[in-house]
Amino acid sequence: MKPTLALALLLTLAALLYAADSPFEPLPAPVSNNAVAVVKSRGDWLFFSFMGMGPKKTWEDVTNAAHVFDANEHKWLEIRPVPGTAGRLGAVAVGAREHVFLLGGYIVDAQGNETTVADVNAYQPLSDRWFRGADIPVPVDDSVAGLYRDRYIYLVGGWSKKEAVRNVQVYDTQKNIWTQATPLPGTPVFGHAGALVEDTIVYVDGAYPNPSAQPKYIASEECWIGKIDRKDMNKIQWTKLPNHPGSARYRIAAGGSERDHKIYFTGGTDNPYNYNGVGYDGKPAQPSPVTFAFDLKSGKWETVNDNTPNPTMDHRNAIATTQGLVVIGGMEKDAQVSAKVVIIPTRSEAKGGKE
Repeated sequence: MKPTLALALLLTLAALLYAADSPFEPLPAPVSNNAVAVVKSRGDWLFFSFMGMGPKKTWEDVTNAAHVFDANEHKWLEIRPVPGTAGRLGAVAVGAREHVFLLGGYIVDAQGNETTVADVNAYQPLSDRWFRGADIPVPVDDSVAGLYRDRYIYLVGGWSKKEAVRNVQVYDTQKNIWTQATPLPGTPVFGHAGALVEDTIVYVDGAYPNPSAQPKYIASEECWIGKIDRKDMNKIQWTKLPNHPGSARYRIAAGGSERDHKIYFTGGTDNPYNYNGVGYDGKPAQPSPVTFAFDLKSGKWETVNDNTPNPTMDHRNAIATTQGLVVIGGMEKDAQVSAKVVIIPTRSEAKGGKE
């Protein structure tokens, strides 16, 4: 996040806090596994929530609805829905060049079959119109996405049809073309979390097949940092990081801040689950209360809060602002789908984490 973005978001949130007890009203309806992003359009910073799943947590409750938060009206407004006959889960959203780009995800049918899609959709706030971009070469869902130089979107790993993949795919939003970057060196995972700040990608955890067969998938403890080569943006030097504070988790909310030179992580669960919130071990997954960060200057983990109030899971992105980490929707305790929009403070209570 650029300093100008952080300052603008601070001013926007400060104005909202002055006008009301809470800077955000809840979403129009509870939603989880939604794709969220922020983008600047004609001088205004706009927060978006796309698609996801409602409180019934069935295939019929997956929506293609889209909403934008209007800071002047202090409310969420419904915008033109995401194109397609069915809503998607596991998609990612990135704001760039006054557009929001929505990438990948999967659809669920009545029999519970899940199909990964290659769709790239670009939304233009000024016209309330959607445009189709070039398909993702290797379709993915439950991936990590980050923006580089306000032009290139890095799509890191994720699930593709029948397995998790190591691909790092780079989308040029200006030329509408894809290239392949240095692949991930570690265990292929999906449902991992991370962000791209300046020229650095950090991602953590996710899920992978259990070598012992049951439960089907388990949480990965691997954490990685990647440095983008400034002369060749498709070259990435990957290095394994020590474990982060707390247990390994699935579908954490993550957001990067260029102002703080940090990437923040909150929530998620140590019990990987299907889209309905029930773990592959047959038990309802529960969200973790641990919020932590990676400091890009020191190269160390730090604990932000060991006991974050009302934690959630079933995320990918969060939005880092100077007021804290904005988390939109998700699942609360016992997999209850939430309409809440909360700001989690990001001032650390302790430095260090696991070394």
